[in-house]
Amino acid sequence: MISIPHTSASRRAAYLSELALGTERFHEPRREDCPWCGAQRLRTRLRTPDLRRHQPGTFVVDECLDCGHAFQNPRLTAEGLAFYHLDFHEGHEGFAERILAARGSRRRHRAAARAMLRFPEPESWLDVGTGHGHFPETAREVHPYTAFDGVDLTVRVEKAREAGRIEEAHLGRLTDPELAERLRGRYDVVSMFHHLEHTPDPREELRAALAVLRPGGHLLVEVPDPACVFGTLLGKWWVSYGQPQHLHLMPLANLLAELTSLGFEVVSTDHREPHIPYDLTGAVSLLCARLLPDIDAPWRAKPPTELQRLVRTALTRVTVPFLAVAAALDHALAPLFSRTRFSNTYRIIARRTA
Repeated sequence: MISIPHTSASRRAAYLSELALGTERFHEPRREDCPWCGAQRLRTRLRTPDLRRHQPGTFVVDECLDCGHAFQNPRLTAEGLAFYHLDFHEGHEGFAERILAARGSRRRHRAAARAMLRFPEPESWLDVGTGHGHFPETAREVHPYTAFDGVDLTVRVEKAREAGRIEEAHLGRLTDPELAERLRGRYDVVSMFHHLEHTPDPREELRAALAVLRPGGHLLVEVPDPACVFGTLLGKWWVSYGQPQHLHLMPLANLLAELTSLGFEVVSTDHREPHIPYDLTGAVSLLCARLLPDIDAPWRAKPPTELQRLVRTALTRVTVPFLAVAAALDHALAPLFSRTRFSNTYRIIARRTA
């Protein structure tokens, strides 16, 4: 297990020690077939460095020409995922992290919670990949009589419980056999917001969700749509590619077929409301981060001088008007984009049949 100290000097030394061994060891062997349908007709859709945090390494996204599934290939190993996720959620924010926070806004959380109002009030709700528990905190305003629990790979879930945002905190993956068995049949609703694309095996996550749902319970899923036109137009600057964190991008038809095969009844799909107005802003932010990387990142060989800090701060301020214009365009065009193939996210609500 990779462990990085907290002090700046120690963290830099630890990162550089890991990187001295090379980044190739963080990747599994390259696949020659699609992990979703098994077909061998693949094409490379994207080859990119880490545009968000600028850690060393190159990442490839391949696409299956038969089913349209897009996936990181070669995929990161468990050790690689641990390395590239170090510090990722602990407040080390850059341009892209501030933009991506838009998908976790209270307005979006409230809208997702309201999507479940057409069904009977749930007694229990499990939010998978809950992080700090911001969704349950907001969803409780819409469902005041529901008990919200959370599961997450990081200690953020325990902090969420301490803050009173969730009632029970489960540290780990829902696919862990012991956890899945302990939670079997406990929940009326399971939600997965921008979670499946981060997991090594999305199918296994869906099976685990099925196991913890009560008969008649509902699964609520939101994921990036690889069919979004921005993925083609913006290329590696499309923020939803999310390399190296995103391992899978699943077309809507594939996920619907999988849910049906597991015994779910698909209740609704929606591209309009889940659309996140951040494609142009995200592209500009990634470009700015590329031109003005974090010079104090612990994986850089030397810490910056004071002059370098001052110059970067001044140049960063120059980018603000460009980001503001991109954000204004994203929001102004959102009503159009959300109704077309420019929509970047889709939502599925499925019911576990009795």
